[in-house]
Amino acid sequence: MTGMTKRTADTSAPQALRGLEHDDPSVRLRAALAVGTAPDPRYVGALVRRSAVEPEFSVRETLTWALTRHPAATTVPPLLVEVRSERAQARSQALHTLSKIGDRRAWPAITPALLADPDEEAARSAWRAAVVLVPEGEEHRLAVGLATQLGRGGRETQLSLSRALIALGEVMLPVLGAATASPDPRVRAHVLATERLWRDPDAGFELAIEEAKRVAVLGGSDQEG
Repeated sequence: MTGMTKRTADTSAPQALRGLEHDDPSVRLRAALAVGTAPDPRYVGALVRRSAVEPEFSVRETLTWALTRHPAATTVPPLLVEVRSERAQARSQALHTLSKIGDRRAWPAITPALLADPDEEAARSAWRAAVVLVPEGEEHRLAVGLATQLGRGGRETQLSLSRALIALGEVMLPVLGAATASPDPRVRAHVLATERLWRDPDAGFELAIEEAKRVAVLGGSDQEG
């Protein structure tokens, strides 16, 4: 019986790996669920590689979940390789998964270049990962790095950055204060909206940013006049 069980387990691995590459996303989803339900280090490389190219959001999330079911010692090293990938999705998914694993040994991979990643989704993943992984005492330095991205992108990107800064707590307030001197009205508006969200977490970001834009523009006009 033991030999039969071992042979079954051995043959199930390649079957699951084939499932991760199937054309049907529902098959890929079931394969990722199966891997997460019965973690095996043989699957980690395939899960990481699939995450880099998987087009379906629900499947990507399940791949991340399956990776979190494996020991961090097995998953973190290949994910750290992926954060340096030329493929934006590979960087983004690796960072997303590292944030879910929460192993602070991954912190050195969160470089200023990643925080300023030219791909907005990868940058947002880097911000979220950074606030999870930042070691005690490094929060101010991270806030300074995040503040370089103030004013970037549209509503969702700006909201992501505001949430990351707010997650750092009071340590980010002096950094925001310094950014109010920016000559860029988009940066000043983003700072004001973030400060409003800090004071009132229930405030709608859309209203906060529109009000902040008006104040920032008027403030800039007053200074010039």
